[in-house]
Amino acid sequence: MIYDISDIQIEKLLIAAARAGEALARLDERISRSPMKHGFIERQDFTDAISSMWVDGELVHMEDLVLHDAHMDVRAPTHEMTAAHRILRSRRLIFSNAAGWALTVPGLSRLRGRATLAADEVSLPRETGDHARSDESGTAGEALLDGAFSELDALLARSSATLEAITAGNMPTPMNQRQEGHPIINEPDWDEDERLKEWLELHARTAELPAILRTAILLDAWNMIEVLQRSPWLGRLLAAAFLREGAVTPDHLPALSTGLRAVPRERRHARNQTQRLLALLDSFYEAAQTSLKEHDRLTHARDRMMRKLTGRRSSSRLPELVELVVSRPVVSAAMIVKELGTTPQGAIGLANQLELREVTGRGRFRAWGML
Repeated sequence: MIYDISDIQIEKLLIAAARAGEALARLDERISRSPMKHGFIERQDFTDAISSMWVDGELVHMEDLVLHDAHMDVRAPTHEMTAAHRILRSRRLIFSNAAGWALTVPGLSRLRGRATLAADEVSLPRETGDHARSDESGTAGEALLDGAFSELDALLARSSATLEAITAGNMPTPMNQRQEGHPIINEPDWDEDERLKEWLELHARTAELPAILRTAILLDAWNMIEVLQRSPWLGRLLAAAFLREGAVTPDHLPALSTGLRAVPRERRHARNQTQRLLALLDSFYEAAQTSLKEHDRLTHARDRMMRKLTGRRSSSRLPELVELVVSRPVVSAAMIVKELGTTPQGAIGLANQLELREVTGRGRFRAWGML
């Protein structure tokens, strides 16, 4: 299909676009000057991942995602949990790279999970005539030992590359599956590369439009074209990356999915193109407003906890715990032990000193959140 932009009534979108752009710029300025900038951005990653799953009709609990990310699951992770964690890792990957990286060919390939592993290029050494002539320069035993070490080095190189790919979210798959997909899992007629090409062409055709309006059009086109069969959430991350690239939010990656939750589904999926774009622009505004309120709430809570540190020893771990609580919606005793290097009883004592909100209510597995 071809996404048509000739019938878009731009004049009806300008006020909503200006309001959304102003709110997002104000949020970005607030974050750039915030003393808890990095912690707030980390917390936003978790919030957006949960909201993105909600928009797609899946429910994942925030506490479970935080614990899963810390490798401290209290139950076996579900398929929805794995998908939410992939969104979380993708947000971190986009923000850790340059502003325009996500929309480049290597960036799109990496985010789609099609990046070629370095291990694919590593091959085991072959027996050559050099080994036959090894007796001329050394003993046969030394030659065999050198060959064994070479094979071991190649194996370690492949293992390291595979581990890095898994950590980045790119599970190694056979080349034929990466290119075509399994017919039982993926529809053979669903040409993701062709659909992505069409979306990128639209990206080029809208170059003259303002960044905020262009982002709404690109996100709506992603949803209508249905570029990826299994990862509809990637379009929202690319939209956030485009806002960052367009200097609307240069200091953070906006959590657009939180705004989509505030807009009724009927508006987001309206048949009229202009109505859908208005809904998306309103969701951008709602995302900015929600994040501003959350930032103010966390700022007041952090200031209240920092006042408790007056008169403490310089070696106290409480300041580190405050920053950890700011950056995570939920912290468990095991997470405090891991991050701060305390004992389990010491972690509980520190949490009690800050008067954090008890989440689980249990004695054996305890977790806290900021009031």
